[in-house]
Amino acid sequence: MTANLLDFDLDGLAVFCEQLGEKRFRATQLFRWIHQKGAQDFDAMSDLAKSLREKLKTSAHIAPLKPLSRHDSADGTVKWLFDVGAGDAVETVFIPSEERGTLCISSQAGCAVGCRFCSTGHQGFSRNLSSGEILSQLWFAEHTLRREFNTQERVISNVVMMGMGEPLQNYSALVPALRAMLDDHGYGLSRRRVTVSTSGVVPMIDRLGEDCPVALAVSLHAPNDALRDQLVPLNKKYPIAELMDACRRYLAHAPRDFITFEYCMLDGVNDQAEHAQALIDLVHSPRDPSKRIHAKFNLIPFNPFPESGLTRSNAETVHAFADALSKAGIVTTVRKTRGDDIDAACGQLAGDVKDRTQVQSRMAKHKVIPLTQVSV
Repeated sequence: MTANLLDFDLDGLAVFCEQLGEKRFRATQLFRWIHQKGAQDFDAMSDLAKSLREKLKTSAHIAPLKPLSRHDSADGTVKWLFDVGAGDAVETVFIPSEERGTLCISSQAGCAVGCRFCSTGHQGFSRNLSSGEILSQLWFAEHTLRREFNTQERVISNVVMMGMGEPLQNYSALVPALRAMLDDHGYGLSRRRVTVSTSGVVPMIDRLGEDCPVALAVSLHAPNDALRDQLVPLNKKYPIAELMDACRRYLAHAPRDFITFEYCMLDGVNDQAEHAQALIDLVHSPRDPSKRIHAKFNLIPFNPFPESGLTRSNAETVHAFADALSKAGIVTTVRKTRGDDIDAACGQLAGDVKDRTQVQSRMAKHKVIPLTQVSV
């Protein structure tokens, strides 16, 4: 079986080229062709020696994920559904704005964490994605959008590992993909502009800080263990005190001087004044100022789905909550919902597809344009 070159970061590709009897600079050239130019045809890689191109034809291939469908939102958000085999699919979302282009990438087919407010978690867990399947989402989106926008400039400036799955439960595949995103010979993204979101896998937060520190976002959603145990089952294994200690340790390595805490606003559940005050006490640690965490809170409107039994906090409650945090000196934003008309907003990704009839049903529901009808 030949190797899929999307599975390698630059160091991995250099080892592969050495096995073919080639020097490291050939791996750098090849890496640029794949990631900077989006090439799949070895014959098109004109500065590679013909002998290397012939070797590659028999030992390697470049195989991105195959898109099943594409959803385009009225606000410019784009969501792709990618086939990952065995009836499973994952979703990837591009969110444009004036100052950046953000891609939300999946790391697993389904999710094992099972957060109560997340529709992805309710579908269950199928499998981890490979490094190539993670990176393929960026490869496909970047080079597709360049063609559509008729530009050679980079379209995607920010990557958030906030799609389907818990990234830190797929650590061995995640890190090579992150390194390719950061590499100047690949996508050249800043560590500050690549964010890994986690529900709180404490040991892997520490490993990420050592191996590949990027921006960290923690899905918190509750200020105490009793409530968080109900909303984020992983909390029973890694309670809030352990999670906060891991965040403090991560700050010693992080490219930003703060941790982002994601907080989904649930009506009557975690959105009251006493919850806001408990969050303030949690990160400010008034009893022990040495444990204070420089934090940013991102308040997320809940995107309802029937199985959750939850409803969205009203705007007045959300703004009062944000105001309480801000007055305490905590940077707080209220996330603007994007792509909710195509189920592309936070907590809505649910790409686990067991047969193509379900794909067709989803496409009909959202008026999705099949890729055979999309000009790219």
